[in-house]
Amino acid sequence: MDELKGKLLGKIDGPADLKKLSLKELPEICDELRDFIIDVLSSNPGHFGSSLGVVELTVALHYVYNTPYDRLIWDVGHQAYGHKILTGRRDIFNTNRKFKGISGFPKRGESEYDSFGVGHASTSISAAFGMAVASQLKGEKNRKVVAVIGDGAMTGGMAFEALNNAGGNKSDLLVILNDNNMAIDPSVGGFNQYLLNISKSHTYNRFKKDVWEGLGKLDNVGRKIRRFLQKNQHALKNMLLKENNLFEAFDFRYFGPVDGHDVVYLTKVLNDLKKIPGPKLLHVITQKGKGFKQAELNQTKYHAPGVFDKETGEIYSCDCPVDKAPKFQNVFGETLVELAEQNNKIIGITPAMPSGCSMNLMFEKMPTRAFDVGIAEQHAVTFSAGLATQGMIPFCNIFSTFIQRAYDQIIHDVAIQDLPVIFCLDRGGLVGEDGPTHHGVFDIAFMRSIPNMIVSAPMDEIELRNLMYTAQLKENKHPFSIRYPRGCGIKPNWKKPFEKIEIGKGRKLADGNDIAILSIGKAGVFVKRAVKSLANKEVSAAHYDLRFVKPLDTTLLTEVFENFKYIVTVEDGTIKGGVGSAILEFMVQNNLSSTVKLLGVPDKFIEHGKVEDLYKECGIDTKGITKSVLNILKK
Repeated sequence: MDELKGKLLGKIDGPADLKKLSLKELPEICDELRDFIIDVLSSNPGHFGSSLGVVELTVALHYVYNTPYDRLIWDVGHQAYGHKILTGRRDIFNTNRKFKGISGFPKRGESEYDSFGVGHASTSISAAFGMAVASQLKGEKNRKVVAVIGDGAMTGGMAFEALNNAGGNKSDLLVILNDNNMAIDPSVGGFNQYLLNISKSHTYNRFKKDVWEGLGKLDNVGRKIRRFLQKNQHALKNMLLKENNLFEAFDFRYFGPVDGHDVVYLTKVLNDLKKIPGPKLLHVITQKGKGFKQAELNQTKYHAPGVFDKETGEIYSCDCPVDKAPKFQNVFGETLVELAEQNNKIIGITPAMPSGCSMNLMFEKMPTRAFDVGIAEQHAVTFSAGLATQGMIPFCNIFSTFIQRAYDQIIHDVAIQDLPVIFCLDRGGLVGEDGPTHHGVFDIAFMRSIPNMIVSAPMDEIELRNLMYTAQLKENKHPFSIRYPRGCGIKPNWKKPFEKIEIGKGRKLADGNDIAILSIGKAGVFVKRAVKSLANKEVSAAHYDLRFVKPLDTTLLTEVFENFKYIVTVEDGTIKGGVGSAILEFMVQNNLSSTVKLLGVPDKFIEHGKVEDLYKECGIDTKGITKSVLNILKK
């Protein structure tokens, strides 16, 4: 707090303090808030550019609205750092995304100012509409509800579903479209072009200005017409825009576009909109990374840059030093290009994550065969299904946590028709600081329950390459899921010739006599280390890497149950319905008998923090596995 002495921000412990400032002081508080975000995030990494872009909007909203009584919903939630700082969390903001610290996203249990928990995109309008209807039914005539949707979230189909529903209802709701032309990567598609056209077109405003000035030069009749137009400007606007403005067509009154970095003007606009009932949409133009030159120039790189020099912008953090193994996502990206060069039927599909999943490599080399569909996971899956019906080989890359949003399409459009869509699920397992909204812990459980689906998980980069190679071979006629973790692998020399993997076949990595440990995916790395640790304690543990959850390697499992009294399964996904459950099902169905201990993510939502802390908390790090094995053998 010492650095805030004498500054306006040091006096802001909540929105009530913000409201004590004059309008003339608002630009100053915006500058201080932006500097504070830059200062903290330079050493404590988080989502950077998005929150910088909405500083003025954040200040204006809390200045005008009576939060937390008035409801404010942020979509996507990583825009909300300024919101957190202004709502009583300034002094603990340095714990943002840290283990046991505050969340990097709005979280209802954290603050009364966080009206709705978010992390995924395109949810705000639906939630805000629900709150507005509830207020209407409860007779809360003075309560306002505002949804701020940005960072590409308006490309998600759910946002349009909500607009369609809310526009037909006359609930008092304001949607603010924070239009910065960006998700993580630049926004794409027809709707993005539509927004660009709106932002450049001032047909209505120009018409109004010309007519207004012209009438002002006339006599008393002109002044009467002016008063009439002032009273009926919405009808005039409807006449001009109804057929050409999508939001007006949804029965939302459209206002804008306005400059999202003019805080004084924004407060005036918001105060005016508070007086207008019914559904409204304010189109705000902002710049992602505003106020930090490097973030303005390279918005993708500074979306979440890690540790950086706040003076020069130099980025210091690197999860994978040059002399170590690369990130799994880079192995995916390079392997996809390599396979696509050999097979012209391969197509890449990603929902707004070209850089996040490293499919940007294919966009650069084969732009006609790579598709960014926007934040639209459902469409990504069914688009892939359509490609597959025509003999193409779609690699549909979606983060594990986001594939949940397309579960019906996986079943209805892919699996029922038994189409060979290849799902590459990045960020499988616990992902770290983004927390429960982003942990990819459910995919194994829900994918293995789907008929026709092949479910696999590589332990290292070489296995990822070989699974991708295997999945695109002609003999594969089924949906194929390959899930892999965030961050680095363990194989610096991973570029090996491709080898076909027999579907449904695991492998033995270590012989042992006392106990068998079965792992899947990244968990195998922990087990490999635990086997060495156990050997130092004179425990002989066999290690099996299953590679496939479905189909299971029944020959391998039969051998394990016949030779071991004690078996431990380890997975970096939920225990409920996961690979351990599959093995217990196999044991019961085949009348086998062994003592089986399941290790994995417990039946609760895991909070945010460093990955190593989270795995330790779940007991599936090397020490946790070692301890569990020793406890089993003692019994």
